[in-house]
Amino acid sequence: MKTNRYVEELKKKTDAELAKDLTDAKKELFNLRFQNATNQLDNTARITEVRKNIARINTVISQKAKEA
Repeated sequence: MKTNRYVEELKKKTDAELAKDLTDAKKELFNLRFQNATNQLDNTARITEVRKNIARINTVISQKAKEA
């Protein structure tokens, strides 16, 4: 499954890489919301996908923090 591979890739990354991915995803979400508000967004499902990716990244970060 696609999401399982994505989570496995996240688990292999360092804390700095995860933080960078998180900021990138939040920026993308902001841009998607802005495009949606101005009716320029074609694929509205991308907003949900990015939100779920942000949650996945946060979950991996918290799991790594508990392990340390």
